Amino acid sequence: MRRLLSTLAVTSCLLAGIPAISWAQSLPGWTLFSGVKSENQLPFRLDFGGQTNGWDRYRLRISNKKLKIAVAHFVISYPEYYKGSFDPKSIEVKVTGKKIALSDVKWDKENRVIEIYPQEAVPAGTNVELVLSNVKNPSSGGVFYFNCSVQSPGDVPLSRYVGTWIISIS
Repeated sequence: MRRLLSTLAVTSCLLAGIPAISWAQSLPGWTLFSGVKSENQLPFRLDFGGQTNGWDRYRLRISNKKLKIAVAHFVISYPEYYKGSFDPKSIEVKVTGKKIALSDVKWDKENRVIEIYPQEAVPAGTNVELVLSNVKNPSSGGVFYFNCSVQSPGDVPLSRYVGTWIISIS
């Protein structure tokens, strides 16, 4: 009877831990002392769990409430201590779930910036997902702040900070 109860206790602990592991890298949960106001934290998902030195796909989301202007240019900046790599050819933009055509994607390694240029301006008030595939996570884990700003179309582009994705690699 003791063995049965022990086995049952261990099994239930393992099963209870599985949902917590799978939710660990999806959308920001509770973030204490991040320095980023909760209204500026953007949702994201790491498709392959955010493991150090592993390959991953980052799904960086921007809600329709955050895009108050049309967007001609997305800019993602990340910290100096993030030592991962990106594949500019494997970056997509989805607007309300549909992939849109891009005119250019630039990754400036020295300045730690990814610039994404859609062929046509993304309308204000739409849901956007920036999909970064073939990402090589850094070999050392940590918490990384990826900041997003956008530029409006037109002769005098208006730059605007949209928010921050707080990504944890472990």
